[in-house]
Formats: sequence, C-alpha cells, structure tokens
Amino acid sequence: MAVEHSPSGKRGFYGSFPQNGLPIGLLLSTLVFGAISRLPEEALFSWGWRVAFWISIVMVVVGLYIRLSVEEPPEFKKIKQTRTESKRPILEALRRHPKNVLLVMGARILENGVFYLFSVFVLKYATEVAGFSRSIILYAVSAAALIQIFTIPTFGVLSDRLGRRPIYLFGAVFTGLFAFPFFWLIDASSLVLLFFSLVLALSVGHAAMYAPQASFFSELFGTRVRYSGLSVGYQLASVLAGGFSPIIATALLQQTGSSWPIALYIIGMAAITTFSVYLASETAHKDISGSPALPDFEAAEK
Repeated sequence: MAVEHSPSGKRGFYGSFPQNGLPIGLLLSTLVFGAISRLPEEALFSWGWRVAFWISIVMVVVGLYIRLSVEEPPEFKKIKQTRTESKRPILEALRRHPKNVLLVMGARILENGVFYLFSVFVLKYATEVAGFSRSIILYAVSAAALIQIFTIPTFGVLSDRLGRRPIYLFGAVFTGLFAFPFFWLIDASSLVLLFFSLVLALSVGHAAMYAPQASFFSELFGTRVRYSGLSVGYQLASVLAGGFSPIIATALLQQTGSSWPIALYIIGMAAITTFSVYLASETAHKDISGSPALPDFEAAEK
C-alpha cells in the first residue's frame, strides 16, 4: 500500500515507513516486558504475562481503523474499474511468477531468521553464557531498536539512489561476516560491547535488509498479483526462518555449549539470501504501474 501510493523515485523511502513498525513494536514490547518482569514471580506467571496481550488490543483497533480508512492505490483502482483483477491471485502468482516467489523466500530467510536470534535468542545466550541480567539485555535490545527507527528510513533512501540489490546485499554480507564477532563481543561480558554488538546487528545489518524489503518485493510482481505474490514468499520464509531459528540456535547451544555452530548457521542463511538477491532483478527504477487492460506479464513483454 505504501509503495503503490508513493511518488516516483521515492518508493524505497515511503516503503520503509511500514517497516519501522518492527523496531517500534520491538521497543514498546521490550519496555512492557521489562516493566512486568519486575513483578513477583508468582504474579508474573499467573497474570502479569497477559498484560502485554491486553494492551495489544488497542493496537489491533488502531491498525484496523487505519486499514479500513486507507484508499486503494490508483493503479489497483484502474484494474478494478476495468474488471481485469485476478480471480485467483495466489495461483496466478505461483504459475506465472514462481521464480520471484522463490527469490522472495530466499531473500527473506536471513533477515527474518537473524531478527529472532538478535532479539529473542540473545536473551538466553547472554544470560547463560555471558552472565548478563535479563534487564540489561532488554535495555540493549531497546537501544538497538531505537536506533533502528532512524537507520531504516536512511537505508530506504539509499535504496532509491543506489538500488535495492546493493543495499540488501550489503546487509546480507555484513550480517554473514558479523556472525562470529557478534557472539565474541557478547562473550567479553562487557556492557559496552553488548550494546555495540546489538546495535550493529539490528541497526546496520538487519536494517539494511529490512528497509528496502517492502519496495523490493513489491516491485518484483505486477499489480494483479503483487500482494499475493510477495505475501506467499514472505510468509513461507517467516515460518521456515523466523519460526525455527531460535529453536535451532537453542538446540545447537545445548548440544555443543558453544556459539560457533550458531554463527555457521547464520552464515548459511546469509549465503541463501545473498544468492537469492543476486539472482533477482534490480527494480528501483522499474515502472510498476503495468497496464490495467492486460495481465502484468503481457504488459511487461510489450
């Protein structure tokens, strides 16, 4: 929605604003969790953990109001007016754009996988291995999320100027190279180095991939199947990467008692994402309007 409403040449910047919901949500949830974790253990596990879910009802209402109030983008309106919208957009996306669906999945693997390692698994690792208190780690994650609120739109602007692929590739390669140093910095048991590691991991490596994602993935599909095409790849990767990465990392830590297998796991995901983004087309200056009278792939051929 943000990308299709954005002016020409600013799709990366406008598309980065919805992406900022992630660090803002992470910051708010971490602060709420930090507050309720101060409750006595009996209260925390009986009713305290429910507080965050009660508060989230407000966010659901606000989100629903916004979604119902936003008008459809102009290009989609043209398709509806000419009655050329896809009747089965998911099947059409899989049939006509299977490569791009797979590339979206591959590009998403590292970004989504490391996010849960850097924001969730780190709580276990830094407390058990480096001896930090849970509150200190939450403060460090909050600081990284706060900085990420500013780096995401910055990378969005850079993706408009330099292209989606260079910025995304920078984030993927940086994260892969930072896999071992991330754990080494935490292992030093230094408060400064803990903050430094999380800021670099989330505000630089992750942000560089996450910022251009909305525009990059949207631009890989035509208007008729854009929402469904990117959603299929996006959400399947979320299940395979983000859904399993903390579980896999925890199992590796329990089996080996060391961080090096987890670092290699991150590097493996980085290889998949780097390869996928390298194979994808550069879309920063692509005309995504298409032709409302023709299916997108036919309009693209013309």
